[in-house]
Amino acid sequence: MLAENFKNIQEKLALACQKVGRDPASVSLLPVSKTFPPEVIAEAAALGYRRFGENKAQEMKQKAEVLHDLHLSWVIIGHLQTNKAKEVAKYADEIQSLDRIDLAVALDKRLQKEGRAIDALIQIKSSTEETKTGMLAEEVPAFLQSLKTFDTLRIKGFMTIAENSPDPEVVRCCFRGVSQLAEKMRQQTGMALPVLSMGMSGDFELAIAEGATEVRIGSAIFGARHYSVTT
Repeated sequence: MLAENFKNIQEKLALACQKVGRDPASVSLLPVSKTFPPEVIAEAAALGYRRFGENKAQEMKQKAEVLHDLHLSWVIIGHLQTNKAKEVAKYADEIQSLDRIDLAVALDKRLQKEGRAIDALIQIKSSTEETKTGMLAEEVPAFLQSLKTFDTLRIKGFMTIAENSPDPEVVRCCFRGVSQLAEKMRQQTGMALPVLSMGMSGDFELAIAEGATEVRIGSAIFGARHYSVTT
């Protein structure tokens, strides 16, 4: 079943790219394994997938320890409290939810102790929904300037979660705004900022149409989630 789900989603990604004249190789897939047990991730790894997205630092740590021999790459995509920087610095290879300077400071301090550096995406708040986290677009220029002092954080681009709306144009507007922001920041700063992590199971086609270079897919691959209380 898992192999078939991966095959189906890859075909849909390719089709979405072809519809807008993009090379399917220009969009990567990040399987989001949050709430799913290590044995499911091991099955996905056996299919050739090496990077997995997790919302919570503690859950990532537990899975990383269990699956240590598989040498997987872990990506934090959920809102992160500064007191979880230790786990991220030790186990994660990337954070896609960097959204404030105190988090950057905490991560840098822990990463220096670990002697590591990780990739990082700035999470942009592209909708007005109160439940969505992220940095406002107008705050990004100053934030990028501040981040230049942190050698442990390799800034690769931006991540966003679009508004939960039945109107595709509302969703598309969220993605387009972040894509335009990325281009503006490239021109202003000279930074490459090659990564745009946009789109999930329900809206990735729109994200690809607006320039996503990576989509985060969970339920369309792993099925419905069963949430438990973890921190």
